[in-house]
Amino acid sequence: MADLSHIELDPASDTPLYKQLADSIRSLVERGSLGAGERLPATRELAGLLGLNRTTISSAYAVLEESGLIKGHVGRGSFITSGVRSAGGAMDWESILPPLAPFIGSPHGISISFANSRPAEDAFPMAQFRRLSKQVVDSPEAPGILQLGSPHGYAPLRRFLLDQAVSQGIARGSDDLMITNGCQQGLDLIARLFVAGKETAALEDPVYHGSLKVFTRAGAQIIPIPVDGAGMNVDALREAVEQHRPRVLVVTPSFQNPTGITLILERRKRIVEIAQRFGVVLIENDIYSDLRYRGKPLPTLKELDDSGQTILLRSYSKISFPGLRVGWLIAPRPVVARLAEVKQISDLHSDQLSQAILLRFAQSGELDRHLERTRRAGLERLNAIIEACEHYLPPGATLTRPEGGMNLWIELPPPLTATRLLASVQERGVDFLPGPYFSSQRAHERGLRISFGGLRPEQIRRGMQILGEVATTELAARAQPVNLEAAAALV
Repeated sequence: MADLSHIELDPASDTPLYKQLADSIRSLVERGSLGAGERLPATRELAGLLGLNRTTISSAYAVLEESGLIKGHVGRGSFITSGVRSAGGAMDWESILPPLAPFIGSPHGISISFANSRPAEDAFPMAQFRRLSKQVVDSPEAPGILQLGSPHGYAPLRRFLLDQAVSQGIARGSDDLMITNGCQQGLDLIARLFVAGKETAALEDPVYHGSLKVFTRAGAQIIPIPVDGAGMNVDALREAVEQHRPRVLVVTPSFQNPTGITLILERRKRIVEIAQRFGVVLIENDIYSDLRYRGKPLPTLKELDDSGQTILLRSYSKISFPGLRVGWLIAPRPVVARLAEVKQISDLHSDQLSQAILLRFAQSGELDRHLERTRRAGLERLNAIIEACEHYLPPGATLTRPEGGMNLWIELPPPLTATRLLASVQERGVDFLPGPYFSSQRAHERGLRISFGGLRPEQIRRGMQILGEVATTELAARAQPVNLEAAAALV
C-alpha cells in the first residue's frame, strides 16, 4: 500500500485542503514515487495519518478519479491506474494539459449543500413536463424539431421570447434574439467575440465564479468593481473606466450572485450613462429578476438604455428546469449575427427538443403557475435563511438581506476565515463556497456565499445551526489567551 504519511498540507493556504492533497498525490505519481496498481490508504486511515476529516480525503480521491489517475473498487479500495512516466511510449497527458481548475461541486458526504445556486428539484412539475413533452414528440413538427437547426435557435421560441421582450419595453426594432445553452454559454460567446484579444473586462467584485472563469479563460484582463449594499459602486466604476477603458462591463442588477444584492435605480441609470459615454459594451446578466419575493421590480438596464446597445442575458434555468440548458440573449442585430457565427463554430445550435418543450411549457400557462409556486416557496426559504442567520451566527457576523433570488452573502467576524471554516463544517455534512472563489484577486477571505434556493426550510435551519455552532466554537477557541507558563517536566 502507498505510504502517504509524509504529505504536508498548508491549512492557511487559499487552496482547499482536498485540492492540496490531490495535487500532492498527483506529484508523487509524476515523480514515479507511486506506480500503477498501488493501493491508496482507505479514507479513514489517511484521515488519521494526516489529521484531516474523511470528507477531505474523499473529495481528493474524487478529483483524482475524475481525472483518471486513480480507480475505486467497491470493497477493495482505490488504486493508481497508471504511472505518468509509464513505459511503452504512453502519452504524458499531465505534461501537455493545463492544470485542473479547483473543484467547485460539493464533496462526498455532504447532506446539506449551500454551494449550488439552483432550484429545488422536488418542486419540478414533473406531471406537466411529461404531458407537454409527449405533446411535442407526438406533434407533426417533431421530425423538423429533431433535424439540424439554426444557430440562432428554434424559430417559434425566438419569436415568442422576442415578442414578449418587445411588449415589456425591453427589446427594440433594431434588436434580435439568439437561444444559448444557458446563460453560461451566452457569457462564453460574448467573451470570445469581444475580449479574445486580451481586452479588459470590468466585473463585479465579488462576482459569479462562472463569469470570472469565462473572461479569465478568454484572456481578458479583469478589472474588479466593488459591490456594496446598493449594488455595483458607480464611483469606483467611473474611475476604473476612465483609467482602464474596459471593452466590456458585466453587471447582474437583480439579486446579484453571490451577494443577493439588487442594484438601486439611480445606480442603474448611472451605469448605463457611463457605458454610453465611454463606449463600453454593457452586458446585463438578468437571470434572477423573475425570482422576486418581496418589494417592487426595477427596470432592466436594457430598458433604461435609450441607445439600445445593452446586451441582455436571460435563462429558463433558474425558473424551470436547469438541466434543459435553455437561455437567450437580446442584442442589436449585428451583434447577434456575429454571436450566432461564433456559436455555430462551437456547437452548431442548441437542442431544439428542449426549446420546443419549454415553449409549450410557457405558452400553456404552466410556467406562470410554476413561477407563482416558486415565488411562494422562495419567500419561505428566504425568511428561513435570514432568521437562521440571525439566530445562529456568532456576534460580529453580517449578512445581506435580499428581496429575492437564491443567494445571500455572509461576512464572518475576524479572525475567522471562510476557507478554514469550510473544512470544519464539511466534516459535519454542510457545504458552502468561500469568498475567494468569487474574486479575481482571491479577496473576501471572511466572506461566504449561502445558496438556499434548492433546500427545504428545515434543511436551511439545520445547516445554518451547524455552521453557526462551528463558527462560534472556532471564534471562542481563538479568543482564548495563550498560556505562556512553562509546563512541568515529566519524569
